[in-house]
Amino acid sequence: MNFYDQTFLLKHCQDIMDFYDPKVIDPNGGYHQNYKDDGTVFDPGFKQLVSSTRIIVNYATAARVLNRPEYIDVAKHGLAFLENHHWCEDAAGYAWTIQDNQPQDMTQQAYGYAFVLLAYAACKKAGIIDNNDSLDMVYQQLEDRFWLPEHGLYADEISADGVLSDYRGQNSNMHMCEAMLAAYEASNDKKFLIRATTLAENIAFKQAALTDNLIWEHYKTDFQPDWEYNKHDPKNLYRPWGFQPGHQTEWSKLLLTLHKHSADPKWIQQAKQLFERAYAKSWDKQHGGLIYGFAPDGECCDDDKYFWVQAESFAAASMLYKVTAEQQFLDAYQALWQYSWQHMVDHKYGAWFRVLHRDNSKYSDEKSAAGSKCDYHTLGACFEVLKTLG
Repeated sequence: MNFYDQTFLLKHCQDIMDFYDPKVIDPNGGYHQNYKDDGTVFDPGFKQLVSSTRIIVNYATAARVLNRPEYIDVAKHGLAFLENHHWCEDAAGYAWTIQDNQPQDMTQQAYGYAFVLLAYAACKKAGIIDNNDSLDMVYQQLEDRFWLPEHGLYADEISADGVLSDYRGQNSNMHMCEAMLAAYEASNDKKFLIRATTLAENIAFKQAALTDNLIWEHYKTDFQPDWEYNKHDPKNLYRPWGFQPGHQTEWSKLLLTLHKHSADPKWIQQAKQLFERAYAKSWDKQHGGLIYGFAPDGECCDDDKYFWVQAESFAAASMLYKVTAEQQFLDAYQALWQYSWQHMVDHKYGAWFRVLHRDNSKYSDEKSAAGSKCDYHTLGACFEVLKTLG
């Protein structure tokens, strides 16, 4: 099968949307976020900020790419929930989790704010909002709450009672770079591109130089690598220990997006080396696919197969192939897709499985859980490849 084909990719995107379309809207507000493999909804009252915003992005973007104007209303439905329930005026912050439409966890997470900004950018691109006010508002919130000018990076977390955590991480900064790029594309306001550039230079170059030119996940308050953080918990959902192959390749994708807006060869060079090293270290020659994590000594520390790692990696491979014309990247793209098509895509009920054991057997019958899937990565990766195909 030719996975590097516009017709295939458009159909696959619609197939993913078809899984969510019949049940994604919660009539009580927001989106259903917890699904069994067959599409059955569980825990309908529980909502998490990342999924709430990512589904807005899915529908706002799909409305344009798939020419489905009815998806605009689905995106608007999610935007109303974001602004009327996740945003809590009294606390002047976003609820990280919501139970039965009531704020549950009021920890302020920079990671969540990144997706709020991304959702507004997607809505601007789709014509759902017609000005930059919301983008500017979130930018200023980030500036006031999380920005660390002495490091040129964002802090991660503020407790419900206003205490800034000592934890520093790359993941929130990576998604902030993604959101800033999207905000720039939506608004043409250079401040977003400048900030995305600063984040990329500081994580993908300055910080990476401290850790063998690969991107480590966790840092101390002074942004020196924290080699011990969550070493006992390599499977942590948001802050796993070890080098994350999927984050090396996700940064490749972001660096190549920066190259579109600022044609400096350093973006391509670093994108290429991050991808090549991650792919070489983490491709499972026995069972296929990319493993989740490897230790500083190069040994595997988590051999699970996650949907998003394969998706972000095939998007990066397609972008590298476009800018370099090197066959190795098209080969990697095809291999990642062949693996995903065989093991990750649910050909019975639709969409992708979230996580598999190394041998590609299933963990459970839960396809998606609040905060950890909703097919944002898979749709976004396909949309990115479609851009490379013109």
